[in-house]
Amino acid sequence: MGEVEPGPAGPLEPPEPPEAPASRRPGGIRVLKRTMKRNGSRHCLNRRSRFGSRERDWLREDVKRGCVYLYGADTATATAASTSATASSSDLHLVLCTVDTPASEICAGEGRERLYLQLHGDLVRRLEPTERPLQIVYDYLSRLGFDDPVRIQEEAANPDLGCMLRFYGEKPCQMDHLDRILLSGIYNVRKGKTQLHKWAERLVVLCGTCLIVSSVKDCQTGKMHILPLVGGKVEEVKRRQYCLAFSSAGAQAQTYHVSFETLAEYQRWQRQSSKVVSQRISTVDLSCHSLEEVPEHLFYSQDITYLNLRHNFMQLERPGGLDTFYKFSQLKGLNLSHNKLGSFPVLLCEISTLTELNLSCNGFHDLPSQIGNLLNLQTLCLDGNFLTTLPEELGNLQQLSSLGISFNNFSQIPKVYEKLTMLDKVVMAGNQLEVLNLEVLNCMSHVKHVDLRMNHLKTMVIENLEGNKYITHMDLRDNQLTDLDLSSLCSLEQLHCERNQLRELTLSGFSLRTLYANSNRLTAVNVYPVPSLLTSLELSRNLLECVPDWACEAKKIEILDVSYNLLTEIPMRILSSLSLRKLMVGHNHVQNLPALVEHIPLEVLDIQHNLLTRLPDTLFSKALNKLNKLEQLEELNLSGNKLKTIPTTIANCKRLHTLVAHSNHISIFPEILQLPQIQFVDLSCNDLTEILIPESLPATLQDLDLTGNTNLVLEHKTLDTFSHITTLKIDQKPLPTTDSTVTSTFWSHGLAEMAGQRNKLCISALAVDNFAEGVGAVYGMFDGDRNEELPRLLQCTMADVLLEEVQQSTNDTVFMAHTFLVSHRKLGMAGQKLGSSALLCYIRPDTADPTSSFSLTVANVGTCQAVLCRSGKPLPLSKVFSLEQDPEEAQRVKDQKAIITEDNKVNGVTCCTRLLGCTYLYPWILPKPHISSTPLTIQDELLILGNKALWEHLSYTEAVNAVCHVQDPLAAAKKLCTLAQSYGCQDNVGAMVVYLNVGEEGCTCEMNGLTLPGPVGFASTAAIKDPPKPTTPSSSSGIASEFSSEMSTSEVSSEVGSTASDEHNTVGLDAALLSRPERRCSLHPTPTSGVFQRQPSCATFSSNQSDNGLDSDDDQPVEGVMTNGSKVEVEVDIHCCRGRQLENSPTLRENFPIPCLEERARGLVFGIRRQNSVNSGILLPVSKDKTELQKSPSTSCLYGKKLSNGSIVPLEDSLNLIEVATEAPRKKTGYFAAPAQLEPEDQFVVPRDLEEEVKEQMKHHQESRPEPDSSEEGRTELAEEFDTAL
Repeated sequence: MGEVEPGPAGPLEPPEPPEAPASRRPGGIRVLKRTMKRNGSRHCLNRRSRFGSRERDWLREDVKRGCVYLYGADTATATAASTSATASSSDLHLVLCTVDTPASEICAGEGRERLYLQLHGDLVRRLEPTERPLQIVYDYLSRLGFDDPVRIQEEAANPDLGCMLRFYGEKPCQMDHLDRILLSGIYNVRKGKTQLHKWAERLVVLCGTCLIVSSVKDCQTGKMHILPLVGGKVEEVKRRQYCLAFSSAGAQAQTYHVSFETLAEYQRWQRQSSKVVSQRISTVDLSCHSLEEVPEHLFYSQDITYLNLRHNFMQLERPGGLDTFYKFSQLKGLNLSHNKLGSFPVLLCEISTLTELNLSCNGFHDLPSQIGNLLNLQTLCLDGNFLTTLPEELGNLQQLSSLGISFNNFSQIPKVYEKLTMLDKVVMAGNQLEVLNLEVLNCMSHVKHVDLRMNHLKTMVIENLEGNKYITHMDLRDNQLTDLDLSSLCSLEQLHCERNQLRELTLSGFSLRTLYANSNRLTAVNVYPVPSLLTSLELSRNLLECVPDWACEAKKIEILDVSYNLLTEIPMRILSSLSLRKLMVGHNHVQNLPALVEHIPLEVLDIQHNLLTRLPDTLFSKALNKLNKLEQLEELNLSGNKLKTIPTTIANCKRLHTLVAHSNHISIFPEILQLPQIQFVDLSCNDLTEILIPESLPATLQDLDLTGNTNLVLEHKTLDTFSHITTLKIDQKPLPTTDSTVTSTFWSHGLAEMAGQRNKLCISALAVDNFAEGVGAVYGMFDGDRNEELPRLLQCTMADVLLEEVQQSTNDTVFMAHTFLVSHRKLGMAGQKLGSSALLCYIRPDTADPTSSFSLTVANVGTCQAVLCRSGKPLPLSKVFSLEQDPEEAQRVKDQKAIITEDNKVNGVTCCTRLLGCTYLYPWILPKPHISSTPLTIQDELLILGNKALWEHLSYTEAVNAVCHVQDPLAAAKKLCTLAQSYGCQDNVGAMVVYLNVGEEGCTCEMNGLTLPGPVGFASTAAIKDPPKPTTPSSSSGIASEFSSEMSTSEVSSEVGSTASDEHNTVGLDAALLSRPERRCSLHPTPTSGVFQRQPSCATFSSNQSDNGLDSDDDQPVEGVMTNGSKVEVEVDIHCCRGRQLENSPTLRENFPIPCLEERARGLVFGIRRQNSVNSGILLPVSKDKTELQKSPSTSCLYGKKLSNGSIVPLEDSLNLIEVATEAPRKKTGYFAAPAQLEPEDQFVVPRDLEEEVKEQMKHHQESRPEPDSSEEGRTELAEEFDTAL
């Protein structure tokens, strides 16, 4: 469908000149009414449904002008009665306006009463008359991450934006299904059990738990008879066919007889009403329905006790607004969270029956004093507002047992808590407290639980030494405390203080049961007296040099985690504990384990990544009481040590089911295959040579990992014995490969993905080794966490988007940011509820740093990370956007009043603060990426890309050390995934390893000693004495491109890579006459003295949808291109000239050698100047007349070729037809012999307005040529010039 011409005068007029935009219409807006073709799968517009050139010119004059797409009603939810309006409601209006145009003017121009705004395909709210739609769009795009006003204007005019933000001229959904009407119709009705009353036709409605009968036929506005059905009866009337008797409960029960016409109606009413009668609690859930008022029928349902109106736009002064809620006489629970009320609805305080009230996330700054009238209130939730104080009248609510004021702006604990004696919890997470005043808590004897996580606590104040005997649980996570002394809390049972900056911690041990102090800087933990009730102690990721003495004396401790510290030994008293079940001592500096004497009930022992060289021989032997010392041991992790053997006494651990001992020096297979319950064995990356196996293996063995044992040889008999194992991992024999000394790539990659224990793989990877004409590379990793759709979409589209953005900007920060933001938009409806982490690495020639050949640009959102190995050391290039690891992002989310749950997730959904997708969590979750660029040097060895699961179980240093000596990148990637799984990773894990070779050793030039192939195979060119005379020059080493003069250039340009190839031999070259020049790589470009440029003569652009259902965004007019229907003919100027003017160039003379006269005499000397700005490694100087000619529109080059799926394919090296043309034949044959009569479609076209300019340039070019030297004429023929139009 092409562009639609503007209609007649009126609301369909095209824009007038800008000097009088509002002279004819009051608002100065332009409305273009089009019948748009919808994309059924994405509900987005087809790309061909755009406004014309005049509208586009009007927009370009001012960035404050734009386009608003105004949709009709969405017929997907319309009833059958409204199907006749389907055609008209699907029309779309394009409204040209400015950022200052209010909604009222657009409504006046459209003949609408009001406008509606829908965000992310979810909620729909009514716009106020003073709101400005275009400014709303601009603000939305700005908050997403767009900075350039021009780009914001372009994105605002993109119809794909409708999946995130859409305007309607009428409300897009019907409200019939919101008023709890289950069934309705006009039937014969008789009141009462006797036959005194007559039958009459009435409107009968089954609504909620009530039967509503109108007093007048087909009328809902008159008197309505309401019959509560809860606890009543629904019986069949036998004397009348298809008749039911509805009776209410109670002593004064009423009965209505309803007669139906068909059996189907009778059965449907009987089935539905029977369910209603059996109900006991009436709950109405109208959340997320874009309501501004309550449906009228709800007020007739007197039995409603709980009403959920979360995520709506409820208003106050409306017929069904909040001011009318007092009509619900039995209402006990009301949820009005996320309604953006702005102010507390005072009339709610008159509903005296309320026991539960949720008003979270409504933008309240204060509470009215009338809230003290809700004497029956037991639960009050005010999270996510802007409250700083609470009224004293709140103390009247003596039945209040739960008060939530998290994520507000309180700077201290409100004193009203002292009056609320029924409260046992102070829940104030995410506020602005800076001082922990224990004196205030001492005045609240009824408070037992204190939640102050995610505040700004820095210091603690104790005014007196009086102890607090009431507080039992305290949560101080994610604050800024450096020292914490809670020894006055003598009844404290549980303390959470993770992710602070604690150096010292002091507690009372009288009642202490659990202590969580991970991720601090602790050097000392003092607990007095010894905690006799302590069961769990977690002190990982601190600076402890020894296990606290009091922990060794705790009699009931079951779990001890001191991993990631500085421990050098494990106390004997810990290993002798008769209560310890789980001991985690990994990632320390332990060198020896103490010898056990007695039997202990230890079930899990984790001592991975220490300095152990041997285990005590008596570790698994029997104790004095004839019991095995570790008889109950179930899991043993010995990975990352220096063990050579595992004691044979391990066979005494009859309950052992998991043994992980990878990355050691074990040479003898341990005796574990006779254990009756063994399930998982990991002995990878050791020095095993053979395995002695019993005659039969235990049936429980499921996973055996033997990879990384280079000297291990398994016989066929052994493999047959292992055949029943579910998962057997062994090294595959490498396939024979032929090493070629001719080519050397700058990078190569390997990818490994493992699903773990999940039944689907939600990871996708992107790897393009030859990106943008083969001089760059793109690698990416996408992790959808629980969804696999978004990673697949990003894998298919993100490279194309990057190529488009690279052609629009050379700034790496700009094109990388736009790549992520555009990909976020292109996710469409799939990105509304789903999200994905994304990591993109782009390697390209570095034009900014002359000392570097390539630069690496990395961008990411979410938890996928990239690490560069430089000189054997890890260099992180990405940023983790999570609440736990990024305090700035956590503060941003808190400031925007998101609810962060106790498991550190935004609204309980995700721990990430930036993702692609999840648009319904805007503005908390954004797609703007973190971007970093670094020039690649010879010290850069490899690049590692991994998802969250990989980096949770591997440190940067460990990952680099594990693969830095592995030759194969695929084997390196598999090794990383295997290591992560060995460390307990059960989730999806993905790793990509990219080996880099961008130094001098990656050079393929002959000047560096590499031998290049000759004309036949790998023979030298000197070996061929009498080759046949050529008809066309060949392209063996990039010298010339094979081209058929009988093929039109339109055919050549329509097939990528059809005009250049490095696979043909050079038999056709006359080696005796032509000397082959040195071959150069991109590190050492060939010095040239001329320029030859070629552009495609014809291309076909299509705006069809891509295969993945996402629309492309690149139909802007190209300068120098004339459109004709669906085909685009590109004006071509192919001009070949002798570049002798360059001989006088000082730059060229200084940097490049000048060809000798003999070389010039044999033929033309050409150089290649890359057309694509992405691939411009070195730009050679160009003669003046040539430069001026390139400025004309007729010589405008296209950066890529548009395919039918909307993607952009880079121009191949084939467009650079000749790199070195010194081997050009002297005879007029082959490619250089242009036909005498040009083909009509091959003639180059010059627009009329440029004809004079082109003629002057051609004339100047002819006059500026120097006369040939007479001495040269005697030695050889005059070099010929060709002006060939392709």
